[in-house]
Amino acid sequence: MPPHSSSIETSLTTHSAMKSYILWDHDGVLVDTERWYFEATKQAIQSLGIDLDHREYLFNMAAGRSAWELARLRGATETEVERQRTIRDRLYQRFLLDNDIEIPGVIEVLQELSNTYQMAIVTTAKRADFELIHRNRAIVDHMSFILAKGDYVRSKPAPDPYLTALARFGAQPHEAIVIEDSERGLRAAVAAGIDCVVVANEFVAEQDLSSATHHIASIRELPALLKGL
Repeated sequence: MPPHSSSIETSLTTHSAMKSYILWDHDGVLVDTERWYFEATKQAIQSLGIDLDHREYLFNMAAGRSAWELARLRGATETEVERQRTIRDRLYQRFLLDNDIEIPGVIEVLQELSNTYQMAIVTTAKRADFELIHRNRAIVDHMSFILAKGDYVRSKPAPDPYLTALARFGAQPHEAIVIEDSERGLRAAVAAGIDCVVVANEFVAEQDLSSATHHIASIRELPALLKGL
Protein backbone atom coordinates (compact mmCIF):
# COMPACT_ATOMS: atom_id res chain seq x y z
CA MET A 1 0.00 0.00 0.00
CA PRO A 2 1.46 3.40 -0.97
CA PRO A 3 2.29 5.71 1.95
CA HIS A 4 -0.57 7.93 3.13
CA SER A 5 -3.12 6.10 0.92
CA SER A 6 -5.49 5.74 3.88
CA SER A 7 -5.46 9.49 4.57
CA ILE A 8 -5.94 10.22 0.86
CA GLU A 9 -8.99 7.93 0.73
CA THR A 10 -10.39 9.59 3.85
CA SER A 11 -9.85 13.02 2.32
CA LEU A 12 -11.61 12.01 -0.90
CA THR A 13 -14.52 10.54 1.01
CA THR A 14 -14.88 13.69 3.09
CA HIS A 15 -14.67 15.89 0.00
CA SER A 16 -17.33 13.85 -1.82
CA ALA A 17 -19.70 14.28 1.11
CA MET A 18 -19.33 18.05 1.33
CA LYS A 19 -22.36 20.14 0.46
CA SER A 20 -22.07 23.31 -1.57
CA TYR A 21 -25.68 23.94 -2.57
CA ILE A 22 -28.90 24.27 -0.59
CA LEU A 23 -32.19 23.78 -2.43
CA TRP A 24 -35.03 25.25 -0.42
CA ASP A 25 -38.65 24.29 -0.57
CA HIS A 26 -40.78 27.37 -0.06
CA ASP A 27 -44.26 26.93 1.41
CA GLY A 28 -44.04 25.67 4.98
CA VAL A 29 -40.25 26.06 5.13
CA LEU A 30 -39.56 29.72 4.39
CA VAL A 31 -43.10 31.10 4.78
CA ASP A 32 -46.09 29.75 6.69
CA THR A 33 -48.55 29.53 3.79
CA GLU A 34 -49.71 25.92 3.46
CA ARG A 35 -52.63 26.22 5.86
CA TRP A 36 -53.95 29.22 3.93
CA TYR A 37 -53.75 27.45 0.59
CA PHE A 38 -55.72 24.58 2.10
CA GLU A 39 -58.29 26.95 3.59
CA ALA A 40 -58.74 28.79 0.27
CA THR A 41 -59.17 25.48 -1.55
CA LYS A 42 -61.58 24.18 1.09
CA GLN A 43 -63.79 27.27 0.81
CA ALA A 44 -63.75 27.35 -2.99
CA ILE A 45 -64.46 23.67 -3.50
CA GLN A 46 -67.46 23.65 -1.14
CA SER A 47 -69.60 25.08 -3.94
CA LEU A 48 -69.00 21.82 -5.83
CA GLY A 49 -70.46 19.78 -2.98
CA ILE A 50 -67.16 18.75 -1.39
CA ASP A 51 -66.27 19.19 2.27
CA LEU A 52 -62.50 18.94 1.92
CA ASP A 53 -60.97 16.82 4.67
CA HIS A 54 -57.52 17.85 5.89
CA ARG A 55 -56.19 14.29 6.08
CA GLU A 56 -57.47 13.41 2.62
CA TYR A 57 -56.02 16.64 1.26
CA LEU A 58 -52.57 15.77 2.64
CA PHE A 59 -52.80 12.22 1.26
CA ASN A 60 -53.56 13.50 -2.22
CA MET A 61 -50.93 16.24 -1.95
CA ALA A 62 -48.24 13.66 -1.13
CA ALA A 63 -49.12 11.76 -4.29
CA GLY A 64 -49.20 14.91 -6.40
CA ARG A 65 -52.97 14.77 -6.88
CA SER A 66 -55.15 17.85 -6.87
CA ALA A 67 -58.31 18.29 -4.81
CA TRP A 68 -59.99 19.22 -8.08
CA GLU A 69 -59.62 15.63 -9.31
CA LEU A 70 -62.10 14.66 -6.59
CA ALA A 71 -64.49 17.32 -7.85
CA ARG A 72 -64.26 15.92 -11.37
CA LEU A 73 -64.90 12.39 -10.12
CA ARG A 74 -68.08 13.67 -8.46
CA GLY A 75 -69.34 15.14 -11.67
CA ALA A 76 -68.06 18.72 -11.74
CA THR A 77 -67.51 20.11 -15.23
CA GLU A 78 -64.24 21.70 -16.34
CA THR A 79 -66.01 25.06 -16.47
CA GLU A 80 -67.13 24.68 -12.85
CA VAL A 81 -63.67 23.54 -11.74
CA GLU A 82 -61.93 26.46 -13.44
CA ARG A 83 -64.41 28.94 -11.98
CA GLN A 84 -63.83 27.68 -8.45
CA ARG A 85 -60.06 27.48 -8.92
CA THR A 86 -60.08 31.14 -9.89
CA ILE A 87 -62.04 31.89 -6.73
CA ARG A 88 -59.52 29.82 -4.73
CA ASP A 89 -56.62 31.77 -6.19
CA ARG A 90 -58.23 35.08 -5.23
CA LEU A 91 -59.00 33.85 -1.73
CA TYR A 92 -55.46 32.60 -1.27
CA GLN A 93 -53.93 35.90 -2.31
CA ARG A 94 -56.23 37.71 0.10
CA PHE A 95 -55.16 35.36 2.91
CA LEU A 96 -51.51 36.01 2.05
CA LEU A 97 -52.05 39.73 2.47
CA ASP A 98 -54.23 39.54 5.59
CA ASN A 99 -52.31 37.02 7.71
CA ASP A 100 -48.91 36.74 9.35
CA ILE A 101 -46.97 34.17 7.34
CA GLU A 102 -43.51 34.85 8.76
CA ILE A 103 -41.49 31.92 10.13
CA PRO A 104 -39.20 33.02 12.98
CA GLY A 105 -35.49 32.66 12.29
CA VAL A 106 -35.67 32.40 8.50
CA ILE A 107 -33.82 35.59 7.60
CA GLU A 108 -31.12 35.05 10.23
CA VAL A 109 -30.49 31.49 9.02
CA LEU A 110 -30.37 32.55 5.36
CA GLN A 111 -27.93 35.33 6.17
CA GLU A 112 -25.64 32.89 7.95
CA LEU A 113 -25.81 30.11 5.36
CA SER A 114 -25.40 32.39 2.35
CA ASN A 115 -21.80 32.97 3.43
CA THR A 116 -21.00 29.32 2.80
CA TYR A 117 -23.53 27.90 0.33
CA GLN A 118 -25.08 28.78 -3.00
CA MET A 119 -28.84 28.59 -2.55
CA ALA A 120 -32.02 28.45 -4.59
CA ILE A 121 -35.75 28.13 -3.96
CA VAL A 122 -37.48 25.21 -5.65
CA THR A 123 -41.23 25.52 -5.27
CA THR A 124 -44.52 24.34 -6.74
CA ALA A 125 -46.02 27.76 -6.00
CA LYS A 126 -47.46 29.77 -8.86
CA ARG A 127 -45.20 32.62 -9.90
CA ALA A 128 -47.92 35.23 -9.21
CA ASP A 129 -48.39 33.99 -5.64
CA PHE A 130 -44.65 33.81 -5.09
CA GLU A 131 -44.13 37.39 -6.23
CA LEU A 132 -46.96 38.61 -4.00
CA ILE A 133 -45.45 36.86 -0.98
CA HIS A 134 -42.01 38.38 -1.59
CA ARG A 135 -43.07 41.88 -2.55
CA ASN A 136 -41.77 43.24 0.76
CA ARG A 137 -39.51 40.42 1.98
CA ALA A 138 -35.76 39.90 1.76
CA ILE A 139 -35.74 36.10 1.45
CA VAL A 140 -35.00 36.03 -2.28
CA ASP A 141 -32.02 38.34 -1.80
CA HIS A 142 -30.06 35.33 -0.58
CA MET A 143 -30.93 33.09 -3.55
CA SER A 144 -29.09 32.50 -6.81
CA PHE A 145 -32.38 31.77 -8.58
CA ILE A 146 -36.00 30.72 -8.09
CA LEU A 147 -37.77 27.79 -9.74
CA ALA A 148 -41.57 28.01 -9.56
CA LYS A 149 -44.43 26.17 -11.21
CA GLY A 150 -43.90 26.18 -14.96
CA ASP A 151 -40.10 26.21 -14.77
CA TYR A 152 -39.90 22.39 -15.02
CA VAL A 153 -41.90 19.65 -16.72
CA ARG A 154 -43.43 17.74 -13.80
CA SER A 155 -44.12 19.08 -10.31
CA LYS A 156 -43.20 17.41 -7.03
CA PRO A 157 -43.30 14.52 -6.10
CA ALA A 158 -41.55 13.99 -9.44
CA PRO A 159 -37.81 14.76 -9.26
CA ASP A 160 -37.94 17.30 -12.11
CA PRO A 161 -37.87 20.48 -9.97
CA TYR A 162 -34.78 19.42 -8.06
CA LEU A 163 -33.04 17.95 -11.11
CA THR A 164 -33.66 21.25 -12.90
CA ALA A 165 -32.07 23.12 -9.98
CA LEU A 166 -29.02 20.84 -10.03
CA ALA A 167 -28.63 21.42 -13.77
CA ARG A 168 -28.91 25.20 -13.29
CA PHE A 169 -26.11 25.08 -10.72
CA GLY A 170 -24.08 22.55 -12.68
CA ALA A 171 -24.07 20.43 -9.53
CA GLN A 172 -24.17 16.73 -8.71
CA PRO A 173 -26.77 15.31 -6.28
CA HIS A 174 -24.16 14.57 -3.59
CA GLU A 175 -23.10 18.23 -3.60
CA ALA A 176 -26.55 19.49 -2.65
CA ILE A 177 -29.02 19.21 0.18
CA VAL A 178 -32.76 19.83 0.06
CA ILE A 179 -34.74 21.49 2.84
CA GLU A 180 -38.36 20.31 2.89
CA ASP A 181 -41.33 19.92 5.19
CA SER A 182 -43.80 17.72 3.28
CA GLU A 183 -43.96 14.18 1.97
CA ARG A 184 -44.48 15.40 -1.58
CA GLY A 185 -41.28 17.43 -1.51
CA LEU A 186 -39.38 14.69 0.29
CA ARG A 187 -40.37 12.19 -2.40
CA ALA A 188 -39.09 14.59 -5.05
CA ALA A 189 -35.74 14.97 -3.28
CA VAL A 190 -35.33 11.21 -2.80
CA ALA A 191 -36.23 10.57 -6.44
CA ALA A 192 -33.57 13.11 -7.47
CA GLY A 193 -30.99 11.34 -5.29
CA ILE A 194 -30.42 14.33 -3.01
CA ASP A 195 -30.11 14.22 0.78
CA CYS A 196 -33.07 15.89 2.43
CA VAL A 197 -33.54 17.68 5.75
CA VAL A 198 -37.16 17.83 6.90
CA VAL A 199 -38.18 20.74 9.10
CA ALA A 200 -41.07 19.96 11.43
CA ASN A 201 -44.36 21.53 10.35
CA GLU A 202 -47.55 20.88 12.28
CA PHE A 203 -49.71 21.22 9.16
CA VAL A 204 -48.15 18.14 7.51
CA ALA A 205 -47.12 16.30 10.68
CA GLU A 206 -49.23 13.21 9.81
CA GLN A 207 -47.41 12.58 6.54
CA ASP A 208 -44.76 9.86 6.11
CA LEU A 209 -41.45 11.69 6.40
CA SER A 210 -39.39 8.66 7.46
CA SER A 211 -37.17 8.63 4.35
CA ALA A 212 -35.60 12.01 5.18
CA THR A 213 -31.85 12.03 5.77
CA HIS A 214 -32.27 14.33 8.78
CA HIS A 215 -35.12 15.79 10.83
CA ILE A 216 -35.02 19.10 12.69
CA ALA A 217 -37.61 20.78 14.89
CA SER A 218 -36.89 24.32 13.68
CA ILE A 219 -35.08 26.05 10.83
CA ARG A 220 -32.81 27.56 13.48
CA GLU A 221 -31.24 24.11 13.95
CA LEU A 222 -30.09 23.90 10.33
CA PRO A 223 -26.72 25.73 10.48
CA ALA A 224 -25.46 23.50 13.29
CA LEU A 225 -26.67 20.38 11.47
CA LEU A 226 -24.90 21.37 8.26
CA LYS A 227 -21.67 22.07 10.09
CA GLY A 228 -21.73 18.52 11.38
CA LEU A 229 -22.11 16.86 8.01
